[in-house]
Amino acid sequence: MLARVIHSASHRSNRPLVKVNCAALPDTLLESEMFGYAKGAFTGADRDKPGRFQEADGGTLFLDEIGDLPLGLQAKLLRVLEDREFYPLGSRRTVKVDVRVIAATNRGLERLLTKNLFREDLFYRLNVFRIELPCLKDRPADLPLLIRHINRRLSAANESRPPEISEKAMEMLLRYDYPGNVRELENLLEYAHLICPGHRILPEHLQSYLVRRSKSADIAESPTRPSPADATEVQRIQAVLARCQWNRQKAARMLGINRTTLWRKMKKLGLAH
Repeated sequence: MLARVIHSASHRSNRPLVKVNCAALPDTLLESEMFGYAKGAFTGADRDKPGRFQEADGGTLFLDEIGDLPLGLQAKLLRVLEDREFYPLGSRRTVKVDVRVIAATNRGLERLLTKNLFREDLFYRLNVFRIELPCLKDRPADLPLLIRHINRRLSAANESRPPEISEKAMEMLLRYDYPGNVRELENLLEYAHLICPGHRILPEHLQSYLVRRSKSADIAESPTRPSPADATEVQRIQAVLARCQWNRQKAARMLGINRTTLWRKMKKLGLAH
């Protein structure tokens, strides 16, 4: 999605955005897929076939899971990045291309460097402008927006009205740390859509492991009596909540914290109703 945004915002937006998943293609096919081949290059090659680099000429080539690219192809990719030309498989003539390359990986390339599984020169050639996407657990403020977006998208696919998510179910979704990131969040909501018989998603419509984890967290975070040291914070939070008519979303915004953090503070200080 981010690669698509970068491409759409660039002067190359009227040219193709071509995507290659380096982990999804067998090593034997990757070279011909990326660089194409000439007629007669191998049995069955009855015509010239352009590769993904040629398809992306003038536009953007998105190489997903670049950490899974075989070492032999890494060398050829480096030459393309340096010279902007390459030999298609079985051809004696070079092909020149003008392509912006965006690479992504879920593997630590620095760790692969130490194991000699990724070329150091290619790493530094690719690492011109680096963007690190934080894990979902590190950006909890995005969760309500993502949940609303995914809920609407799933409903649109089924041509139905988006179901309401109960407060308790929403609380469980907001408290989870999503080791599987957005894909796991999508799966949880899709499961709820399949299980929910009506128009309101309740805790029992969520995956069982999420329910078990929420119960454990409730026991661990059972309300405790505020200590004298917490008295000032209790008064401050109570005042803001009263001002916002106990609307936690508005109160969290006024306090400068996210809704999940406010809820945890309320539970800790015995303010949760």
